[in-house]
Amino acid sequence: MAKPQFLLFLLLFFFLMYQQSLQQQQQQQQINAVDLAALHDIRNSLRDLPHSDFFSTWDFAAPNPCSTFTGLLCSPDPSASASATPLLRVTSLTLGTGLAGSSGLMGSISPALSNLTALTQIILYAGIVSGSIPPQLGTLKNLRVISLTNNRLSGPIPSSLSTLPNLHTLDLSGNQLGGPVPAGLTGLPSLRVLLLESNQLSGEFPNVSTQLLHLDLKNNRFSGVLPSLPSSLRYLSMSKNEMWGPLNVLEPLSELVYLDLSMNWFSGSIPETLFRSTLSSLLLQRNNLSGGVPKTKAVDATSYGEGSTVDLSHNLLSGELSPVLAGVEILFLNSNRLIGIVPDEYVQSVLVGSMKTLYLQHNYLSGFPLESGSPLPDSASLCLSYNCMIPPVRTMTCPANAGGLLSRPAYQCRLVHLGNAD
Repeated sequence: MAKPQFLLFLLLFFFLMYQQSLQQQQQQQQINAVDLAALHDIRNSLRDLPHSDFFSTWDFAAPNPCSTFTGLLCSPDPSASASATPLLRVTSLTLGTGLAGSSGLMGSISPALSNLTALTQIILYAGIVSGSIPPQLGTLKNLRVISLTNNRLSGPIPSSLSTLPNLHTLDLSGNQLGGPVPAGLTGLPSLRVLLLESNQLSGEFPNVSTQLLHLDLKNNRFSGVLPSLPSSLRYLSMSKNEMWGPLNVLEPLSELVYLDLSMNWFSGSIPETLFRSTLSSLLLQRNNLSGGVPKTKAVDATSYGEGSTVDLSHNLLSGELSPVLAGVEILFLNSNRLIGIVPDEYVQSVLVGSMKTLYLQHNYLSGFPLESGSPLPDSASLCLSYNCMIPPVRTMTCPANAGGLLSRPAYQCRLVHLGNAD
């Protein structure tokens, strides 16, 4: 009976000895003096807001900041001599906790950040840090991730960031940055994620020659036509800008699963290649798009599936509605110039519950083939008001902005069939 207890004692003894040896090794290691001085400058340029205690662990009297400072990751200096005590270099710096209860940091970003020459990642969580982005960041050739989000950074995006060969992710969203995007930025060979939404950036967005996967530019002041974009893109958002022109540049983007170009001035027809089930979010509302929904479908409409959303509302789409979108879960086609009878495939999708939202109000549609007394699922939201249906189909799930009129004036319905509707 004593043997298992003895073995357990030995295991515990060796574990404690290992822990003690590891602690002694860490205490012997020292941080690079240049990195330590840079951390001093960074600390002096920032401070905690009320309800934030991020810097509470930054005690420069500690023997090894790499093992005690919150937000710091270090690695041995590869240039150090093998016979010397290994020096540590800062490779990752996270400023702020990012926790819901933390108010973040205030101050500015110190140019001394560029002295952390082994840095591969810099993250600044939400706060009220202001001032410009130091152009000296462009000297950190090992950087793979720059994330400086939801603060009050202003000024331009430094053109020096266009010289970072290993940059994979650049996230500057939620700031007050202005001016154009440096042309070289969208040609960086390793860049895959570019997030610039919710700033005050302007001008024409440059052509993209790198294999981007994720591009988010929404809520800025970009103008001009769509740039050249790579076929690798899976996520593209340019909503709430001032862009115009046709959408034909999107035809080769076969990998897209999310597209949001809403609230711009785009015109012309919607490319047929965008009507596919693999593009599960297609948001083109509030533009000047014309033409119609394609008459044929390349895939089975039922393959759109759960979570799919298509919003083509508030455009100039005309003609009869084809069944191509009948499998979409949430579909907005309201406020267009669609005519004719709604295809039966849409009715059946609503009845079986696969289509949970169908808004067709404010068109010129003349029929919705729903048998009298057919119950709609409780989850269904169907709106058909202000069309040319006689008798009008009353639905109880229209939004408030649909208005109270069930039908259009008869003269408007006559004019649309003559091609003269406004």
